[in-house]
Amino acid sequence: MIPQEIIRRKRDGETLTAQEISAFIAAMARQEIAEAQVGAFAMATWFRGMTPAETVALTIAMRDSGEVLDWRDIGRPVADKHSTGGIGDNVSLMLAPIAAACGLAVPMISGRGLGHTGGTLDKLESIPGYTIMPEGDRFRRIVREIGCAIIGQTAALAPADKRLYAIRDVTSTVDSVPLITASILSKKLAAGLQTLALDVKIGSGAFMTTVEDAIELAQSLVDVANGAGVKTSALMTDMNEPLADAAGNAVEIRNCVDFLAGRKAGTRLETVVLAFAAEMLVQSGLAADAARGEAQARAALADGRAAEVFARMVSALGGPADFLENPEVYLAKAPVARAILAPRGGWLSSCEARDIGMAVIELGGGRRLPTDAIDHRVGFDRILPLGTRIQKGDALAMVHAGDEASAARAEHAFLDCYTLSEEEPTPRPVIVRRIDRTRPKTLLA
Repeated sequence: MIPQEIIRRKRDGETLTAQEISAFIAAMARQEIAEAQVGAFAMATWFRGMTPAETVALTIAMRDSGEVLDWRDIGRPVADKHSTGGIGDNVSLMLAPIAAACGLAVPMISGRGLGHTGGTLDKLESIPGYTIMPEGDRFRRIVREIGCAIIGQTAALAPADKRLYAIRDVTSTVDSVPLITASILSKKLAAGLQTLALDVKIGSGAFMTTVEDAIELAQSLVDVANGAGVKTSALMTDMNEPLADAAGNAVEIRNCVDFLAGRKAGTRLETVVLAFAAEMLVQSGLAADAARGEAQARAALADGRAAEVFARMVSALGGPADFLENPEVYLAKAPVARAILAPRGGWLSSCEARDIGMAVIELGGGRRLPTDAIDHRVGFDRILPLGTRIQKGDALAMVHAGDEASAARAEHAFLDCYTLSEEEPTPRPVIVRRIDRTRPKTLLA
């Protein structure tokens, strides 16, 4: 196998064989292919795409580049959820413990920030001592005893994806349907799942900004996963504004604690979290329908079981045993925190959510290079939702920054993201469509 020949063939629009793809990915995992060649392969795929057969071959090759977990003796349905990424999208942090509290086993293999979107692992590293790369035996023990563990890819799980994921982040090849499909599913298939719920984001803060592109990605994910034997469905959710009222790392962990304590009821974030909890419970046979699944999830939140699972997971992975009770003791605070004030009155009518993600990166809360260190303290919180009527001088959000100059730049960037109008905007549904293996089903009237 000559790497540059495979790159050339894909660049020229030819169809690669499963054997060629498998050989290329195996060599990449063994560090036998240069980073420049991996980037060239990713860029060729971005421009030329892949056939369904090529995408399946890529997914399987990346899955088989490492260990595949076996949970047959766990005694619980094994389920997970994955998001294609957005701004203020911290759903996984609350969803995993809710699902575990309802009887599921959730071995959640998550990723770092990708492009303008935040990463679950970067957020969790805001918690002192939290180990995102535990030994395999420890990971399996925590899932068996507690019900869930949110970790990163160990060296044993889909190592080819781990390398490709980092290179895609810095070569502008993130938003490729075959590469996204293979990246997500190789990790999930390696985790030994029985069912999978997918959150495919759509809008200004998503990688897929149009309904057509989001359907294409969701259908690709659903078809490939089901074809590999994992019962999978997808919800397309709105990402035209931050989902949580926070965007950053430590600020989103604070938001998670508030959610588990019941202080985020009635929000768009709650709608999405409960919808995915219901989807996972129905898929796994623990709820007869979505309404009953949502009721089970609400009960696990209301009686504190979900919060207890989260606290036990954090402690088991090396975090403070009293983190849930005392988050402010452990989460680092930025030196500068100040309100971003509205320049005039009106309705918050639209938002360039992607630019908020880029503003977090400019603050130091994301990466330009794979080797960049993250400042977990920075970001935005107390972000007002679209559809809010404001007066001049009202606080639209709080910015958390490392210094005054950074705070000033972030404030201007944040204000530039929003449009104020004289008329109240029409509310936008947060859950747009459900997609299964057969055809997309709209949830809109």
